[in-house]
Amino acid sequence: MMTLHSLPDFTHERVTTAVGRRSGLTMAVALHSSALGPGLGGCRMWRYGHWSDGLGDVLRLSAAMTLKNALADIGYGGGKAVIALGPDDELDAERRTAALHDMGDLVEQFGGTYITAEDVGTTEHDMLVVHERTRHVVGLPPEQGGEGEPADGTALGVFVSIERAFAELDGSASLAGRRIVISGLGQVGGRLARRLAAAGASLAVTDIVASRRALADELGADWIDVDAALTTPGDLFVPAGLGGVLTDEAIDALPVRAVVGPANNPLAERSGAARLAARGILYAPDFLVNAGGVIHLALASRGASPDEIERRLHGIGDTLDEVFAAARADGVTPLDAAEALAVARVRGGRVSA
Repeated sequence: MMTLHSLPDFTHERVTTAVGRRSGLTMAVALHSSALGPGLGGCRMWRYGHWSDGLGDVLRLSAAMTLKNALADIGYGGGKAVIALGPDDELDAERRTAALHDMGDLVEQFGGTYITAEDVGTTEHDMLVVHERTRHVVGLPPEQGGEGEPADGTALGVFVSIERAFAELDGSASLAGRRIVISGLGQVGGRLARRLAAAGASLAVTDIVASRRALADELGADWIDVDAALTTPGDLFVPAGLGGVLTDEAIDALPVRAVVGPANNPLAERSGAARLAARGILYAPDFLVNAGGVIHLALASRGASPDEIERRLHGIGDTLDEVFAAARADGVTPLDAAEALAVARVRGGRVSA
């Protein structure tokens, strides 16, 4: 019997779901909006309880990419790809290559209206394999003439956003002595932790991968249990793993003053933004603060200099200031203000087109 799974409202231009002819895996590409340019967003490879959970993921993530890319002002629309592994799927090298070739074929069907890149579960080297089947891919290794790993750009954008959040809270962007809790020390979370520690922040960190405790020891950070990440007191919480961690229950117990992090969709429900505001917790929208990766990929693919890319990454903080100011002026949450700004830009793009 087919299980029914909740899906977001369908607002997309095009969605294609297929079973890879080589790998036998279900995969999907979703183009949410091309009003501002081709849809740009990564290819996620993840385990799902049911293939339709992967479809729901690609619909939500592609819509978020429209908002992210609009606020980043990079000339791209929103899209995303998902390779849905089953709960028990184990990929050897041969089947992984097959899955990536299948995805390349699917991306090629979009004729350049969607451009893919690495995401959770894939790497820049995986993008080389996808590139064997389509040219519509960015983020290839630098030694292959590509733009390289975008995690540094994402981490810098979040770091700048954390500084601006503290400036919004009490007028000082200094991180010295701030207590920051980080959940997730992967490619972005680990880089961010290094930046925060170098700036003088006091860190409490965790990750589901126990070996990453070595980074905590290196930085002099406190290692906490994964289950304690949402209940450890601090000035600011950084969700840097998978989304959906900020449930109503978690928000009601969250002992921090602000939430700023690179995880996509950290709010389990959109209403969580208002719930955080009601508790006096400042929330910086994820699709704004974690845009450093797409900024890096978009600008580097056009030949921008490292100085220009860094300037644009710091510009994330300026946009966040604009969002905070609009939220104060209009009496709405920062999420409402960020979405309104992004939607206005997308509508402007449609009018121009």
